[in-house]
Amino acid sequence: MSDEFDLPQLNNSDIDFDADANAPLSTRDAPVSQRSAADLEQIFDVPVTVSAILGSSRMPVGDLLQLGPGAVLDLDRKVGEAIDIFVNNRLVARGEVVLVEDRLGVTMTEIIKNDS
Repeated sequence: MSDEFDLPQLNNSDIDFDADANAPLSTRDAPVSQRSAADLEQIFDVPVTVSAILGSSRMPVGDLLQLGPGAVLDLDRKVGEAIDIFVNNRLVARGEVVLVEDRLGVTMTEIIKNDS
């Protein structure tokens, strides 16, 4: 069986044009309906892993094993530097650490557009 087939030849009369713009109609011209969170209900249970990378540090395993509760670990980021936010190990945003009612949080300050 061959994977090749002939395509039909189209003329301008075969294409429906919008009389006002003299351009072909497309789905982009269709009316846009308002979406709500309920429209996304099907994907609410999809698990994702979100990571906010505050920094990193290198140390020998022996030093790591000696760490205990309350130990302070020096990281390679400075206070006020942007942190990276990953979703499923993919960089999606940068943000900063905030303190909200004695709890640490992260605010997104920049969305990373990835064309791949």
